[in-house]
Amino acid sequence: MLIKKRHKTKEIKIKNLAIGGNNPIIVQSMCNIKTENTRKLLNQIQRLENAGCEIIRVSVKDENDANALKKITACIKTPIVADIHFDYKLALKSIDAGVAKLRINPGNIGALWKVKEVVKSAKINKVPIRIGVNYGSLEKELVKKIENKKMTVAAAMVESARKEIKYFEKLNFTDIVVSLKTSDIQQTIESYMEFVKHFNYPLHIGITEAGTIKSGLIKSAIGIGYLLMQGIGDTIRVSLTADPVEEVYAAYNILSCLKLRSDLPELVSCPTCGRTEIDLINLANRVEKILYSIKKPIKVAVMGCVVNGPGEARHADIGITGGKGVGLLFKKGEIIKKVKDTEIFDELIKELEQYK
Repeated sequence: MLIKKRHKTKEIKIKNLAIGGNNPIIVQSMCNIKTENTRKLLNQIQRLENAGCEIIRVSVKDENDANALKKITACIKTPIVADIHFDYKLALKSIDAGVAKLRINPGNIGALWKVKEVVKSAKINKVPIRIGVNYGSLEKELVKKIENKKMTVAAAMVESARKEIKYFEKLNFTDIVVSLKTSDIQQTIESYMEFVKHFNYPLHIGITEAGTIKSGLIKSAIGIGYLLMQGIGDTIRVSLTADPVEEVYAAYNILSCLKLRSDLPELVSCPTCGRTEIDLINLANRVEKILYSIKKPIKVAVMGCVVNGPGEARHADIGITGGKGVGLLFKKGEIIKKVKDTEIFDELIKELEQYK
């Protein structure tokens, strides 16, 4: 078996959602609209929810953002995570506003007494905290050790997380999630693999600052995919310089390809060739978009040749193919309906709705 048994982690409750333990690997993303722009933010959150996003993070940069959170959390069922940097008071206000979780960075939250105030409030209000370690904001003393080659990046990342974890534990707070992200695939993988040797807290995985929708998808698929195959990861974010909805689509594609969620569809489509007589690229993209809203373990094929299509995709539960003016609907390689090529997409949707 290529995919290793999942690393057993502590279960953490985030609102009504459970992560870690034996729970499914959860998909999250982050809004890229300033939080104080409430109406625009809520529209983006709705788009993320429609795409299947299960945890949504928002930035809290100032008091205007913190003040907007109360309205946002009142409108949204999906757990909202407040992303906090530098100002511990914003973390306290975010908790008061009803967020489901905090994300803080050990390298920039400030003095320990400030962290203590945040932890105290989080404990009272049952709000978990993600210790989000990023290479770009490691503590200065750790950066110096890396520069002087006294410590590897992975060791420094884990040490940063360890220090924060131990302080949280001294305060009797263990509703902790951890991430250890860099923009380098190997450094990130090494950090997570070192961490799991010592701790069993749930892990949020990803490659930070991965890049655009093209290069970032490749980088994220390699890094996240490798970690998942090692049994590491309880929640994932595919960080892209793109519409956050694309992050959700990409995350589900990774999970689907590795068959790590039992409620996800899978799309197979041929690469096109000179025999293709339908607008296959557009058709495949339309089908893919529809599948993101379907939570069924179904394999769907979109093929471009009426001669070989059904046979090549006989492993698919449902498939469509077409030629000049004609479209075929098939199941397990057997043709069940012949329609006009312009009707084939609608016929597929009907079948998907009825599929059990």
